[in-house]
Amino acid sequence: MNRWHHILGKVAFVNCDPLFHELPDPWEILHAPPSWLTGHVLRRDCLLAPIPTADFAKNADQLQLLPNICIASDGAVGSVLLFGNRDPSLMRDVALPTDSATSRKLCMWILKQMGLNPRPVDMGPDLGQMLERCDGALLIGDRALDEAARHPELVRMDLGEAWKDWTGFPMVFAVYAARIDAPAGPLKAAHELLLEQLNAFEQSGDVRSKIIDATSNRSGFSLKRIDKYFDEVINRLDADGQKGLDYFLTEVCELQDYQLLETH
Repeated sequence: MNRWHHILGKVAFVNCDPLFHELPDPWEILHAPPSWLTGHVLRRDCLLAPIPTADFAKNADQLQLLPNICIASDGAVGSVLLFGNRDPSLMRDVALPTDSATSRKLCMWILKQMGLNPRPVDMGPDLGQMLERCDGALLIGDRALDEAARHPELVRMDLGEAWKDWTGFPMVFAVYAARIDAPAGPLKAAHELLLEQLNAFEQSGDVRSKIIDATSNRSGFSLKRIDKYFDEVINRLDADGQKGLDYFLTEVCELQDYQLLETH
């Protein structure tokens, strides 16, 4: 069996730790920024990974979606934030990081719905440099959590909350995906394993506490913040989440159809 059949891609943030905590042998983890994981899946560096929803739409002819798991929020997410020294209505330009296709697309879509049209500027995810050059700055993941804690006065919009306000749906920032030609046996085994991990996190207080401790120690965020964040981030794709996903794929990404992993 090829080694990549046992490698699972994981976002290099804390948002999907509940699914990847202490995976048993023979599974290995490949850590990478969200948009990099898309390339790793396509190049067969790993069997599956949570990739930006917008990247999935862009590569839907080569990928299949794994049901029941995702990275989402039903309202405020706390880690996809628009920062700025002024109100979004007064922003002439917005710095967009290069590490997440979904959040970039979502940010500009929401601003457009608000009747705003700031100039997008691609930049590395450094808040200070971004706001030196632009009126607004989008950050995601651990960087967003960190900067929001240090500069709460600069947070102008939580994109998960804004999406919920505009559409009424949860926002699915990332979907778990694999190549269409990925080996069925290992893929189903990996999918079942991640669901078992999620079930244990949701159903066992001891497991949840253990993962919160481990994530806090690794990330440097307080136990209280990680506990709250794991309530903000949703890792299970339920019926409402599926509606939000389909709305984003069709209305924002203009994708009409995609392939879903058969789990039976």
